[in-house]
Amino acid sequence: MRVGIAMHRVRLPADERTTVDAVPVTTVPRTIFDIAGRGGRRETERAFHEAEVQGLTDRLSLPDLLARYPGHPGTPLLGELLGIGPGGGATANDFEAIFADLVERHRLPRPRFNPDLVVGGRHFSPDCAWMEQRVVVELDGRAVHATRRAFEADRERDRIFAAEGWRVVRVTWRQLSTTPTAVVNDLQRVLSATAAFAIA
Repeated sequence: MRVGIAMHRVRLPADERTTVDAVPVTTVPRTIFDIAGRGGRRETERAFHEAEVQGLTDRLSLPDLLARYPGHPGTPLLGELLGIGPGGGATANDFEAIFADLVERHRLPRPRFNPDLVVGGRHFSPDCAWMEQRVVVELDGRAVHATRRAFEADRERDRIFAAEGWRVVRVTWRQLSTTPTAVVNDLQRVLSATAAFAIA
């Protein structure tokens, strides 16, 4: 064995393994899971980012792995990055309530929450929408949006809304909790721009 290479043997379920160019490897979520297990925050965040940029998803998602291995060394770090705290973390209702409070505190126009919309002949219920400005905000928690099916559905929805003249703004739990002022400032600019366009 080469110096500096540590070998680990573990029997993995079939849904945590795949093959690339005839080489057996772990799936992307399982690889990120293992990186987090070594305690490397920077490496884990980089792996997250690269997977998102390349759209690398798998049927078995990271939240699925967290549920499967609650005692894994990488669980605390991944739970934090996914926005899933001890005991389940913030729920969708928590997320929405915090966003609503942010909107009210900064005196943004109040949106409609979970409206029933027909866009492009399809029925949707976005997290919130400013109807007059035709702006939709989706509050994205990884636990809900990290699966392959959700990834595809989200982008299909964004495409349909854009084709019908709506602007979709996606806000993550991490952005809302760490940079709320930046979120508000950007929303103000989006709402002002769409209102000015509508008047013109």
